[in-house]
Amino acid sequence: MKLLLVEDDPEISAMLRDFLTGEGFFVQTAADGEDACARFTVESFDLVLLDLMLPKRGGIDVLRAIRASGSTVPVLILSARDSDSDITLGLGLGADDYITKPFSVSQVLARVKASIRRSTVYTKPAADAPAVLRAGDLVMDTAAHTVSKGGQPVELTAKEYAILRLLLEHPARVYTKAQLYAAVWDDAYLGDENAVNVHISRLRSKIEDDPKHPVYLCTVWGIGYKLGDGHG
Repeated sequence: MKLLLVEDDPEISAMLRDFLTGEGFFVQTAADGEDACARFTVESFDLVLLDLMLPKRGGIDVLRAIRASGSTVPVLILSARDSDSDITLGLGLGADDYITKPFSVSQVLARVKASIRRSTVYTKPAADAPAVLRAGDLVMDTAAHTVSKGGQPVELTAKEYAILRLLLEHPARVYTKAQLYAAVWDDAYLGDENAVNVHISRLRSKIEDDPKHPVYLCTVWGIGYKLGDGHG
């Protein structure tokens, strides 16, 4: 697996690069946002570890550029900014996870493995699962890894795709936030609703005609979320 590590602190960059390399990953590093965008343009990566406070071009701008390119590569933000607004902004712009500094390298490794697993193993269709999943005019082709609505393509991040696929595969089931987090993030749910809330909101903005009155990703008050039929 090939990772892009974007970090301007040489000590943190070297520590993470050496540790992840020792765990079997191929790691390329960039010390500023311009270099990161240049590398991402000409090479493909399985995951991006992205600091926010970067010289030349900030991490948020790099994240926007990655998502604007249409890429659904998992992006894990590494940042000393730990306010709810910073975390919500990062996740809202398409990051898959947010790790606050200081962190342990083992924590980063666990998040990296979970994100890659979610974007590769999880998104492969099961042998007995239908290749095409539908709800109303929403269509997911699990073999081609595409989503469309009314015949128009819908670009989703890996986490958004995983959430939608989970609901499409189990249309009668209501999922709590803890269950969604466990299934999609493949990690223990510690009661922080930010990640789930932001991804649900982003997904609704992409698949709903009116995100304030969703007909696909429906809230079951006091419990969680379930798939709707696409009709109000």
